[in-house]
Amino acid sequence: MTADVQVPEVTGVVGGGTMGAGIAHVLLERGSQVTVAEASAERAAAARDAVAASLNKAAERGKLGITPEKLLAHLSTVDSIAGLPENAGLVVEAVPERLELKQQVIAELGTVCPDAVLATNTSSLSIGAIARAGARERVVGMHFFNPVPAQQLVELVIHEDLDERILASARTFVDALGKTGIEVRDFPGFATSRLGVAVGLEAIRMLEDGVASAEDIDTGMTLGYRWPMGPLRLTDLVGLDVRLAIAEHLAVELGPRFEPPKLLREKVERGELGRKSGRGFFTW
Repeated sequence: MTADVQVPEVTGVVGGGTMGAGIAHVLLERGSQVTVAEASAERAAAARDAVAASLNKAAERGKLGITPEKLLAHLSTVDSIAGLPENAGLVVEAVPERLELKQQVIAELGTVCPDAVLATNTSSLSIGAIARAGARERVVGMHFFNPVPAQQLVELVIHEDLDERILASARTFVDALGKTGIEVRDFPGFATSRLGVAVGLEAIRMLEDGVASAEDIDTGMTLGYRWPMGPLRLTDLVGLDVRLAIAEHLAVELGPRFEPPKLLREKVERGELGRKSGRGFFTW
């Protein structure tokens, strides 16, 4: 990253969950004044706590060059999209993976933030379909990975109505965050989710068929293929419910090879969602 590459001075994030808090974290680190919008005062307060926890964790690991308190002084939270600053240069929506919800958010952002690059952080939904809700030429897919502060990759997703100047700005912002961007066209699952889900589902089928234990399947991939993490442990981190929803979407769009295994559905029904619930394919 060069010294003259910067994120906008004023930015916004819609949704203060795991991904939104992580995105706010990296924007704060790069010197931006960040506003996180949530749906209520209680959720806005929780979002601030999540960002603070992320910054404190980075500080404890020696990964933060400034105190969390100084960065938090540049964080604001609001209880509606209408409270976002109209002069924001970049707004990233990080709400749950529901098309109608993301369309609603983008439609509102198109009016509230008239000059912003509008980035949607989705792992599988059509960017073109989200963009049709409003300000379509300003909407770009900007798929971050969890945990955002540690993960290097951002997947930039290009749809047919995207203004080339917006794409150029998005490239600049990714560089300014110290991350690496790859560019893909707006196809179901993009590049990373399509490949990642395919391997993850096959690993679940192998477990279901009794081919090997979860531990041995993952060890086979970490030692044999030099993966930093096995596909089942990764599924636990992503969330079994999230992986199920993506697989169901891809099965509709791309065919039965993405049909979720019975074991995945059963675990989600039992509330075994991975790390966030304490149990998935592993115990956390």
